[in-house]
Amino acid sequence: MARPRAFDEKQVLNAIRDQFWTAGYAATSLEDLMRVSGLGKGSLYAAFGDKRQLFLRALRSYTDDSHGHLRKALAETPRALDALRMLLEAPIGDPAGARRGCLMANSTCELGNADPEVLAHAHRTYETSTALIGDCVVRAQREGDLSAGADPIALARALLAAQQGIVFMGRTGLDAATLTATARSLAAQLLPDHSGD
Repeated sequence: MARPRAFDEKQVLNAIRDQFWTAGYAATSLEDLMRVSGLGKGSLYAAFGDKRQLFLRALRSYTDDSHGHLRKALAETPRALDALRMLLEAPIGDPAGARRGCLMANSTCELGNADPEVLAHAHRTYETSTALIGDCVVRAQREGDLSAGADPIALARALLAAQQGIVFMGRTGLDAATLTATARSLAAQLLPDHSGD
């Protein structure tokens, strides 16, 4: 009978994910992964596979968590328009996250041209995000806060592109006040309030 694993797989995967997120794929060594996970090479590879498999597992874990947080944030905000505005400002509230950026975007920039699996995962990730945001746009239209004539998916893509732009600007070291002003300017242009019409 196989011995049960003596470590918390989710905790180890989170540590590995943070390592890739901070340093990138190429700059992360096997020694780094052993250090952050607390596991030896044999245990690490037996549980998760080689470095690339570890990375893909960490990336899937990141996007699953991100979509869970996005779904919850959009659903739990009482008015959909406020949820969409919050989406643009969310990256600013996490200074550490602003410096690291988005793991999915970072990984796509680093590996997308060389790794079709990463590129395909990025495409699926952004399509899922777009669909979640699009559902929130539809809710804002039903609530009378956005024009009924707006294409929900086109607007969702524009909001996602704007949010990712803010994340990237945060990585350049722009201060929170400038990022907030930028997010609010984008919100005013992309999400004009139609409730008074």
